[in-house]
Amino acid sequence: MVPTTGRPSAAEGERMRELYRWFHSHPELSLQEHGTAARIEEELDDIGIPHFRCATTGVVGILENGEGPVVAFRTDTDGLPVQEDTGLAYASTARAELGGESVPVMHACGHDIHMTALLTAARALESFRESWSGTVVLIFQPAEEIAAGARAMIEDGLWNRAPKPSVVYGQHVMPLTTGSVAYAPGHTMTLATSWRVTVRGLGSHASQPHAAIDPITLGAHIVTRLQTIVSREIDPRHPAVITVGTFHAGIKENVIADTADLTLNFRSFDPEVHAQ
Repeated sequence: MVPTTGRPSAAEGERMRELYRWFHSHPELSLQEHGTAARIEEELDDIGIPHFRCATTGVVGILENGEGPVVAFRTDTDGLPVQEDTGLAYASTARAELGGESVPVMHACGHDIHMTALLTAARALESFRESWSGTVVLIFQPAEEIAAGARAMIEDGLWNRAPKPSVVYGQHVMPLTTGSVAYAPGHTMTLATSWRVTVRGLGSHASQPHAAIDPITLGAHIVTRLQTIVSREIDPRHPAVITVGTFHAGIKENVIADTADLTLNFRSFDPEVHAQ
């Protein structure tokens, strides 16, 4: 176990805060985390931990310290297309291209904290080598938000280039009391699957709805029906949630569109519920 007083020194605390503020103010979208990866590499270089790139914007550090178990710690690195309105001095003003459009970018899911925590833990492990032995693999995974980064790193030979661990640890910030850590037996994070649904209708002028097949009306019924799947088809003893995150159709108020596009996200703990 690494010795700790339970509280970092003033210098260590300021280093953590500076690193967090940098990550928070420089978010990047999935598979675009080039600046983020470079900053992670700078920090690993400063600590003295060898590292390599994996899946273009992923970074893997390897901290070896004699004989012992191999343990991996994983963090995610990407941001979300969200406008930050916190008013913080270090608030994100970043923008990026997504689907041909310029969108705001924010670390709205805590990945800035996750990266800061892992790099701080790595610095502590390096500083107290006499208190532990083994190998620690540090995984900085891109593209978590689009469920693409883990597969990309594995396909790029992650476990051919890094020691294979007996366990991989991860964490996620939650709205809990400051300074507390929560855990639970079994699964604590859900399986997630996303879909894009295109409803195809027949366009027309708004003055001639009888000549159209309105995809917006059809899409609205689909959204309403989806909300009853969990309440009427899933065993209430098994938590699940369906979210319709986007609904886009048409460009003019007096024209009935040809198509409507929905994006859905389904989450559950149980693989059988997920398959259902």
